[in-house]
This record gives sequence, structure tokens and C-alpha cells, in this order.
Amino acid sequence: MVDPLGASGELRARQPKAIHSALTVLEEVARAGAGVTAREVSEGLGLPRATTYRLLNLLVQDEYLVRMPDLRGFALGRKVAELVGQVAPARPPQAAREVIAELRQRMRGGVHVVRYGDDSISIVDSDPDFPFSDELRVLREFDASAIGLLLLAEQRSLGRVSARAAHAGRGIDDDLAAALARGYSSQIGRFVPGFGCIGVPIRDSNGMLVAGLCFSGPRTRIESPERIVAELASSGRSLAPLLA
Repeated sequence: MVDPLGASGELRARQPKAIHSALTVLEEVARAGAGVTAREVSEGLGLPRATTYRLLNLLVQDEYLVRMPDLRGFALGRKVAELVGQVAPARPPQAAREVIAELRQRMRGGVHVVRYGDDSISIVDSDPDFPFSDELRVLREFDASAIGLLLLAEQRSLGRVSARAAHAGRGIDDDLAAALARGYSSQIGRFVPGFGCIGVPIRDSNGMLVAGLCFSGPRTRIESPERIVAELASSGRSLAPLLA
């Protein structure tokens, strides 16, 4: 990122401010969500436009940020995901792990458990026999998986404007409307052709989304999801008091 040390290895007088500015830009992108533009970052922080562009470019070069496909906006990058991954989320309690193990025995496919923040996802129990094909993408691109669509649908139901949804791919509105109407989400072919995933919400006693169960498997099973959804929902009710 910004090299805090000069050739002599000493911290220069102006460099701490540059480092602080870069971290502030990183925090603003995280707060605003994927797709935030350089202009929005500049206005949100009150930084000069030229300074903002320079810091954004440095953060992109060092992979703390990435440019969105339309090249207008920015999102958190690989290194941020790796840093987050170093702080492992709390492991589910033993009772929850037993419910998850029993569910996996009944399903012929991957079963994963995630927790939700206001605009974040953390994987707390990934199926070791059927791991995510691209875990970083699951955490970063919410429109790419059923797990992410659950959170986007929840944000929409609460009237929140999500930058991630605004900059998602085509068809996101239909996906979110379907998830809200059915009470679960599904996605096919975004990671591996011929495969897909289903996400079922886990809610606390106040009805708020706190976690989710994901099943990943062949397309044919995702297209006929009744049994899978019923199994996930049943286990989700058992997990709710253990994960809330």
C-alpha cells in the first residue's frame, strides 16, 4: 500500500497522514458497499478528488480494492478478504454442529452455514466434503450465490438501499422478488455450469435474519427443490436458538 518508511527506515513526517487517508478510503468503500464510485468516496470523506483517485489506484494496485466490471465503481479486494479470513468466526456450539452433521448425512451435496452482519457474510461451517468452489466470491459478490441473495433480499424487505444490489448483474430484481415470495433463494450456474445452490434463512426470535443454511448440488436438484428446502428449513428451526 503506502510505504511508511523512507530509505533510512524512519517514519517520515507526512507519511502517517497518507497512511491514515488510505485506510479511511478503505473504510469508506467497506461502508458504502461494492460499486461505490471515486466521486462518492471523495464526497463522503471530503477529500480532494485528485487525492481520492490516487489513493484508490494505490489500493487497487495492492489488491485491497478491485474495480467493478463496469470500471466505474470499487469493491473490497482479495487482501481484505484474506485479512478477514485470519479472524475466524466463532465456531458453532456442539449442539449446532450435531444438527449440521445429521443434516449432511441426509443430503447428497454440500451443506454450509453462514452468519450475517448488516452488510456482510461470514462462513462459520463449510462442508469439508463439498467445499465452496470460490469462497472469496461468495463473501464479496452477494448476487453470485443463494447465500448472498438471502442478505440482499432481507435488505430490500427492510427498505435498505444496497450498493451491492444496485451494481449486481441483470436479473437481480427478479431473483430478490422470488426469494422474498418463496422464503428461500436459489442460484444456478454462477460458479460451476450445471450446478447451483439454495439458501434458507435462519432467524432470531424477533424474525431478524442472523444466519443461513446453503445447499449446493447438481442443477436438476436445484430445479426441483421442495425436499431440499424442507430439510434445510427443518434443520434451520433447530439451529435458530443455537446461532441467534
